[in-house]
Amino acid sequence: MATLQLLFPLLVSCVAASAPLPLHLPPCQVVQMDVFCSDLSLRSAPHNLPQGIQMLDLSRNQVQNLTMETLAYLTGFHHLNLHSNKIHSIQPGLFKDMTDLKVLDLSRNHLNVFAQSKVNIGPLTAVQSLDLSSNGLYTGMSDYFLADSPSLANVSLDSNSITKIAQNTFSGSLSLRKISLHNNVILEIEDGAFDNLDSLTELDLSKNSITCITDFNLFNLKVLNLSKNSIELFHSSESTERYLLVHLDLSENKMHYFPLLPVKNRLEHLDISRNRLQTINVTGNPEKETEVFFSCLRYLDMSYNQLKSIPESFFYCMGKLEVLNVSNNCINSFSITNKNLLRTVKIINLSYNSLQSLTFGENTLPSLEELFLQGNDLTILDQHIFQRFPSIKHLELQQNNLEICTSDQKHHDSPNCVYFSSIPNLQRLNLSENNLRTLPKNAFADSPLKLLDLSLNPGLEMEKDSFNGLENSLVHLLLRENNISHLSLDLSSLRSLKHIDLSTNQLTTLPIWNKESSIESLNLQHNNLVTLDTSTILALEHSLKTIYMGSNPLRCCSNLDFLNMVQHSGVIVPDIETVTCIHDDYSEPVNIKKVTKEMCHKPTVQNSIIAVVVTALLVMVVLGLLVRCCHTRKRKNSRSFSA
Repeated sequence: MATLQLLFPLLVSCVAASAPLPLHLPPCQVVQMDVFCSDLSLRSAPHNLPQGIQMLDLSRNQVQNLTMETLAYLTGFHHLNLHSNKIHSIQPGLFKDMTDLKVLDLSRNHLNVFAQSKVNIGPLTAVQSLDLSSNGLYTGMSDYFLADSPSLANVSLDSNSITKIAQNTFSGSLSLRKISLHNNVILEIEDGAFDNLDSLTELDLSKNSITCITDFNLFNLKVLNLSKNSIELFHSSESTERYLLVHLDLSENKMHYFPLLPVKNRLEHLDISRNRLQTINVTGNPEKETEVFFSCLRYLDMSYNQLKSIPESFFYCMGKLEVLNVSNNCINSFSITNKNLLRTVKIINLSYNSLQSLTFGENTLPSLEELFLQGNDLTILDQHIFQRFPSIKHLELQQNNLEICTSDQKHHDSPNCVYFSSIPNLQRLNLSENNLRTLPKNAFADSPLKLLDLSLNPGLEMEKDSFNGLENSLVHLLLRENNISHLSLDLSSLRSLKHIDLSTNQLTTLPIWNKESSIESLNLQHNNLVTLDTSTILALEHSLKTIYMGSNPLRCCSNLDFLNMVQHSGVIVPDIETVTCIHDDYSEPVNIKKVTKEMCHKPTVQNSIIAVVVTALLVMVVLGLLVRCCHTRKRKNSRSFSA
C-alpha cells in the first residue's frame, strides 16, 4: 500500500506529461473599449472579453460559422471587423439585436456559400457602412444582405462576380449615399436601378464591362466613376434640370466621340483619357461643332486619344479651367489668340503630340504656371513666345529641336532661335534632347532658374558666360550625356548650386570649385576620371553630402585624398559597390572600400633595386676613402723612419 502511495503521484505526473498541452493563443489587445484580435488564428472571439466593448476586430482569423457564440454573446458593438476569414455560414437574425452596430466589415470571406441558402442576413437596423467585397457574390446574391438595411449609407461590393444591377437591387437600402461596384463583370444596368436612391452622391462602377450609358439621369449624383469599362457612348438625358455631378471619370474606355453631358452641370473634374477620341464633337460630324457648357470645370484630361485638333471655340465656356491635359494625341496645331480664353488655366500639357505650329497671342494665359511641350519635335517658334507668360514657372521642352537666342541677339541673326532670358518667374526649364550645339552667353539672364536640364545634347559647347544671371538662383544643373571632355566654366560662381549631374560624359578632370562652393550632390558616373584634383576635393569636402563615382578608371594611389574623404567623412557614395580603382599590384580593379594607405606605401621592386644600388655606391665611396686614408698614413710613417 505504501508503495502504491509513493507511485501514485508518479503515475499522475506521467499521465499529465503524456496529455496534450493546452493551446495558448496570443491575447487580444484591449484599448479602452476597442478590442483587437487580428491575425491570431482564432475561430471565435475569446469568452473573457469585457462587457460594453464598442469595437471588435477579428480580421484575418479562421472564423467559419458566424454565431452569437462566435461573438462571445456580445451585442453592443458599434464596429465589427470580420475581414479575411472563412465565413460561409451566418446565424439567422444574428444582427437583429445589435441596435448600435454602425460599421460591419465582412469582406474577403465566402458569403457566396451563405447566399445560396437564400436567407436574408438582416435586419441590419443601424448599420451605416457595409463591406461585402471579395466574397464571390454573383447577380442577385447581394439582395440577401441589402434587403433590410434602412440606415445603410455606404456599401462596397467590389471584386465580386456581379453581371447585372437589377431594378430592385437596392430597394431595401434607400438611404444609400455611396455605392462601390468596382471590379465586377457588370454588363447591364436595368432602367431605374438607382432612381429611388435620392441620397446617392457617389457611385463607382469602374473596371466592369459596361458598353454604353444612353440616358444618364442621376441628377443628385456628385461623383461617378466609369473608368476601365468598354463604354462606346455616353449620353445624358435631355433635361433642363440642373445636374449636381462634380466628378466624372470616363477614362480607359472605347469612346470615339466626346460624351454628351448635361447642359446645366456643375462638373469640376472630367477625365476622358485613354479612349479613342478622334474629335471633340459628340456626333462625329466635323461640320457640326459641339457646344459644351462647363462653367465650373477646373480639370479636363483628354490625354492618350487620337485627337488631331482642338479649336479655340471649344474653350469658350470654360471660364474656370485650371488644368488642361491633351498629351499623347495627334495634335499638329494649337493656338490661343483670344485673350479672354483660359485666363485661369495654370497647367497645359501638350506633350507627345505632333505639334508643328504653336501660337499664343499677346496677353493670353495670364495665370499659366506650367507648360509641357516635350516630345513634339518643335523647330520654329515665335522667338518671344515664353516671355509672354508672366506667371510661368515650369517649362518642359525636352525632345524638340530648339535653338537658344542670346540676350543681345538680333532677330535677323537667327530667326529660328527662342529666347529664355527675361522670363521673370521661370524656375524649372528642361531643354534636354534638343540637339543643342551651343549655349550662348547670357542665355538665361534675368530668368530666376532653380533647375536647368541640358542633358542629352551631345557636343554641346558652353561659353564662359553661358550661366550669367543664375549665380544666386540655380540649385540643380543637369549636364549628363553631353559628350563633354572638359568643362572650362567656373561653376564656383553659381553660389546656390547644390546638385549637379555630369554623368556619362568624357571628363578627364574635375571642374574647378573653391571653398565657397555649396555643392551637396555630385554625379560623376561613367566618365574618364583617372586622378581627382586634390584642391578641388578639399574644397568640396565641407559641403558635399553625396557623390556618385562608379565606372571611372581611377588610379588607387593617385587619389588618396578622395579615398580618405569617402572612408572617413560623412560623404555618402550610393554606388560605392561599383566604384573601383586600378592598382599595379592587382590584376583586377579594386573596390575603393578595400584600398588602404599601406597598399600605396609598399616598397616596389624598382625602389628596392634603387636602394641596393645607392647603398652599394655609398659602401664603395666609404671603402675608397678608407683605402686612401691608409695609403696616406703609410707614406707618413715611412718618412719618419728614414735614415
